This record gives sequence, C-alpha cells and structure tokens, in this order.
Amino acid sequence: MPKKGGRRAATEKEQRLPCKQAKVEAISPWLMKCDHPESVFESLIFPVKQDEFFREYWEQKPLLLQREEPSVALYYQSLFHLTDLKDMVKEGLYYGRDINVCRSMNGGKKIFNKDGKVSYEQLKKDFDQKKATIQFHQPQRFKDELWRIQEKLECYFGSLVGSNVYITPPGSQGLPPHYDDVEVFILQLEGKKHWRLYKPTVHLAQEYNTEPEEKIGTPTHDFILKPGDLLYFPRGTIHQADTPPGISHSTHVTISTYQNNSWRDFLLDVVPGLVLDTAKEDVDFRKSIPRQLLMKADLSDSPKQLSGFLRCLADRLENGRELRSSDMKKDFIMNRLPPFLGTSFDSLAPGGALPKIDSTIRLRFKDYTVITVEPDLLEESRKEMVFVYHSLKNKREVHMMGDEDMNDDGIAETHGLRFPFSHMDALKQIWSGNTVRVKELNLTSDAEKENLVVSLWSESLIEVV
Repeated sequence: MPKKGGRRAATEKEQRLPCKQAKVEAISPWLMKCDHPESVFESLIFPVKQDEFFREYWEQKPLLLQREEPSVALYYQSLFHLTDLKDMVKEGLYYGRDINVCRSMNGGKKIFNKDGKVSYEQLKKDFDQKKATIQFHQPQRFKDELWRIQEKLECYFGSLVGSNVYITPPGSQGLPPHYDDVEVFILQLEGKKHWRLYKPTVHLAQEYNTEPEEKIGTPTHDFILKPGDLLYFPRGTIHQADTPPGISHSTHVTISTYQNNSWRDFLLDVVPGLVLDTAKEDVDFRKSIPRQLLMKADLSDSPKQLSGFLRCLADRLENGRELRSSDMKKDFIMNRLPPFLGTSFDSLAPGGALPKIDSTIRLRFKDYTVITVEPDLLEESRKEMVFVYHSLKNKREVHMMGDEDMNDDGIAETHGLRFPFSHMDALKQIWSGNTVRVKELNLTSDAEKENLVVSLWSESLIEVV
C-alpha cells in the first residue's frame, strides 16, 4: 500500500512549546504538537497523572475518562471516521487481512466477509442491511496521526502498539462478550457506544477468549462513551459494547499494547542464554542427565536436582551476571513502527559532517534502537558479536500485519550493524545519552574508533555536534 501524505513538520519553535497544560481544552493542540513519548501518553490519560495511573489502574482496574470539551471531541473525530473508508477501499483493501465484517448473534460472532478485495458498495450494504460492524485492522498504516501517536507510545512502553477501528450501526453489537490478551485504550471517535465490563475470569489473560452470558454475571461497569471520551481496561477484562438505537453509527479506535510482554515471556527469552553462559563455566551443567531419565513416566526425582541448578543461576544473577535478551528485543525492533517525521524524511539522512577522531558526537534516535549480544551466524566459529538494530527503515505499511520485511533469501530482514564484542564498552559510552569525543571511546586504536563512529553515522544513528 502506498503511504498517505504526511503532515507538515513542526517548526523548531513549535517543538519547544510547553506540553503540560492545566485545562482539558488544551489536550488537542498539546497532543498534536508534542513529540516526546511521555508527553503523548500524558495527553492520552489527561487529567490523570502517570504515577496515579500506574499505581491505581494499570493491570488492576478500568479507567473511564468522560470529557465535556468540544475541541477534544473534534480532535478524536479527526483520527478516523466512516468517510475515510471510501478512499481507503480505493487503495485496495482485502477481507480478512484489512477488514472484517461481523455481528454478534446468539452468543457468537457471525462473519460476513467475502473473498478478495473489499467493495465499498458491499461494505455499506452489509453495514446498513445486516447491521454488521466494520472492523478495520491497523489503521495507523494509512492515518498519519495514528502513526504518530502509536510510534510514540511504542517508545514509551517499549512494546508493540497496535490498533483496530470499529464502526457499528445503530441497535447492533459487533462482538460477543470476550476478553483480550492486551492492555486496551478505547478512544471514542464518532457517535456513542454502550459499554459493559465484567469481573475477569482470568486475571491478566495471555490469550483471547469469548465468554457466555450465563458465566460472566452482572456488569461491574455500565456506561456510554461519546466523542472525546477514553476508556482503559487491563487484559483479561470481559467486555461487550453496542451502539444504542437512534444513533447514526459509532466509531471507536482500540489502541492495544503489552501482548506477550510479561515476566513469563521475558524469562523464556533470557534464561536459555543464562544457562548456556553458565554451562561454559560450570562443569556440573555439562554433566549427563541420569540414564533413561527421558523414558520415565515419573520425574519426581528431577525437581530436587533441578532446584540446585536454579539456585546456582539465581546466585549468578545476584552476583551481577548480565542477562541478555535477543529474541524479544529483535522482535520488537523488527516489527515496530518507524519514527514519524512528517514530511521531514531528510531527518533520516546522516547527521552533520563525517565524524573524525577529534569530533564530538551524540546519539540520535535512541528510542528506536536496541543492542544485543548474539552468535554471529555468518561465521563458522559462531563467536559472539554485538548487534545494533534499529527501526528507522521499517515499513509502516506492514506494521502489526504479520508480514515481516523479507530479504531476497526469504529471511526476515533486520536493519542495523554488527561489531566485535570488544566494542561493547564504546557503544555503551555512546548510548549513555551524553555527548562523547571520538578519541575518548574505550577502544584500542584510533582506527577502530573512527570505523565504529563512521558505521553508526552511515546508519543515521549518531551526529557530529
């Protein structure tokens, strides 16, 4: 899909405007001008403060913000509306991939999708005659302001942030009662939506599931959302929503994050590397398991031995052993949105003059990079190397669509650089957030120092100051 035109770049003066405002009516211009991830999130939950939100609501209970301010409603309505669909369908949207057409019926979900490309006439027919909801996947691929908001939230959370738009006709409900495996922020854009929330049957659920009406009991929350209102609820919260009769239609966008981003997932990512590193130094980890252990139906003897190994791993962590995350870091940086730069795509060009040994440099785009330590698969020895990955060249058009950017060999492509492990300390100096003189980098020779910074400069990751 071709990109839609970008909003003009903010001037230097606009970027310095103070973001924090005392009045609700300032949310709209504030959110549109602020480029700092923390400020974007603050504007989203205004007037609730960040500390209060994470102390009282995050992963604990819903938050409902009902705002009586026309400018906020007007800004929300600009994010996506029903008439946007007509132009987007002309670009070539497909059922299933881009759009689902559905309705909650008899406790389940009835799908009205056709095959192939979406027809706007058929979409309107199903919407008007079958009272079907239009579910539009990942609108940030087409709407610049959603792109801007979501990529800043990805910086803020350090986790992928997706979205879906739901357009529901009057007197209808798109989905049956269900819970999700993501943290959810609902922004009501057009019309009104009647919401009912229920006590979770699975707290902080890690999978999607529908729940029958007879199981969920009475709602804990029952309310109407109107344009400008925001609703947050944790993963696992059972919910259902319908458009009241007499309303032309309801449009809301669901912004979601923290899928597969729990301690469970982190441990599955980092513990294997810790075990492999420990086995290089501790011979007990390299000893054979007992004969026929894998043939036994009863493994009751194994936990006692395993607990000793786990205590050894815990001791190493407490003594400062460094954990290494590769898979989660790479998955995030490979699949997240590229930075929103408006029309200033020149910002991705190398910054300033070519760095020399006497230059002073600083990091650019820190929020869009990760550093990992991995075996070099291109070398037969598979020795450990330092990899610097970034999302500057990611494709907005495939964000959260499961369509990874592939190279000519059919392998998911990552953007970045690799360096010898001996370069790690120098990279940490640069990533500290301060300016640093090239000659002061912790490397043996001036040639190594210059080669390192020129490589980073060529990827637009540093600039000369």
